[in-house]
Amino acid sequence: MSKRALSVTRDANFPEWYQAVVRDGDMAETSPVRGCMIIKPWGWGVWERIQADLDARIKDTGHENCYFPLFIPMSFIAKEAEHVEGFAKEMAVVTHHRLKNDGGKLVVDPDAKLEEPLIVRPTSETIIGDAFQRWVKSYRDLPLLINQWANVVRWEMRTRLFLRTAEFLWQEGHTAHADRDDAVAETLKMLEVYRTFAEDVLAMPVIAGEKPANERFPGADNTYSIEAMMQDGKALQAGTSHYLGTHFAEAQNIQFQNQQGQLTHCHTTSWGVSTRLIGGVIMTHGDDDGLRLPPMIAPRQIVIVPMLREKPEDAELIEYCNSIEKELKAAGIRTLVDLKPVKSAEKRWNWVRRGSPVIVEVGGRDASGGNVTFMRRDRLRDGDKVISSTMARTEFVAGAAALLKDIQAALFAEAKARLDGNIITNFTTFEQLSDYFGPGESEDEGGAFKGWVRVPWSRPEGEALEKIADRLKALKLTIRNAPLVQEAATGKCFFTGEPAKEHVLIARAY
Repeated sequence: MSKRALSVTRDANFPEWYQAVVRDGDMAETSPVRGCMIIKPWGWGVWERIQADLDARIKDTGHENCYFPLFIPMSFIAKEAEHVEGFAKEMAVVTHHRLKNDGGKLVVDPDAKLEEPLIVRPTSETIIGDAFQRWVKSYRDLPLLINQWANVVRWEMRTRLFLRTAEFLWQEGHTAHADRDDAVAETLKMLEVYRTFAEDVLAMPVIAGEKPANERFPGADNTYSIEAMMQDGKALQAGTSHYLGTHFAEAQNIQFQNQQGQLTHCHTTSWGVSTRLIGGVIMTHGDDDGLRLPPMIAPRQIVIVPMLREKPEDAELIEYCNSIEKELKAAGIRTLVDLKPVKSAEKRWNWVRRGSPVIVEVGGRDASGGNVTFMRRDRLRDGDKVISSTMARTEFVAGAAALLKDIQAALFAEAKARLDGNIITNFTTFEQLSDYFGPGESEDEGGAFKGWVRVPWSRPEGEALEKIADRLKALKLTIRNAPLVQEAATGKCFFTGEPAKEHVLIARAY
């Protein structure tokens, strides 16, 4: 096997490969606090691009940004028993507000116990609901459409950088509406915002659909998700949107006077995505040489590496590279000339591992001839051979925007072909499902690629659904969603034998 830029391949060990991409791509590292991560400049740059584009899309739908406290009074949480139960095991609790010196050591001051414990924000429905009950008085105040960018804490026991951490960054939208129809329309509208964002910006094809009852957000009437297929065949829930009914409004007393002068409860929604999206990008597009970033979220879309030789002519070469950078920046392309005192070959592979979409190498001959030599990160190799192209500088600059657009489209097309080509639709028995997936492997073990399975579904709930969930859990499988766009179901439900109402997707998942 030919040598690649990473020490481990996807086929050899996918989880280790993922960690290598994060580490060697200089994306993030673990922190001294268990389960938390330090997002390094390159990883943060990706998040900034994600945030900027999605924030604009959210604002275009009429939402306004605000910010709510990190700490939530225990009494707020206690108002919503179902919601609390869904997050109880993950909540971090603050009980004291001061330390004291005890024999030269800092300890918690027992006299500084808070009158009421504070929950470190796992999600914000309760504290935002408290504000909504003050802000909403009349039908004229509706719909109320707000969003916040924040950090949340869920005390996960098993963590993996970007995919699952005790603290992570996210966006969460919260809205209040006069009636069910308006709230459901909002829920689906924001799901579509997430779908188009994932596909157009992240080049990550997804399937939008509704979750079964057992997979709903705690306290929600309906939960919808976008599901993406990773290169190991597992599903990643990349975003969710929830219709909360009047459940939270009743708990938080969010009422308004309607046009008939009657007091009635609002219908509310919530929806969000997180830094998990970065993990999704890695597992969708990465290869055995590292990360491949879609140009729309790459902090540096084109990196120029001058082939410096520590000679006087280096100054002229740097000037040549700087002039190319200036022209590319003028065209709106995020460009960097890498002048770090590192060998050129090492720089090249650093940018390969980071996934910069285009890496330009410029030597003395290129400069004297008015040329550039470049590599497309999405098409780095032909077999074992690294592919590079030489082009006149003027031609390269003129075509750079189109080149980046082509890379974006190529990454999406590759991932879309994987998704479309790996959904099995002809299983008729649970034994087929069991034989296909086999026993559920450990989360930290690699395994053979297994795609998704689509089966007819009768929408069972209650005890019947619990029994199905238990059978799937034994194989480490879950129902991902019922796609919103699908052919009418015929025949009988795969699990119950009752008349099918729709199809659902089954997969192993992160």
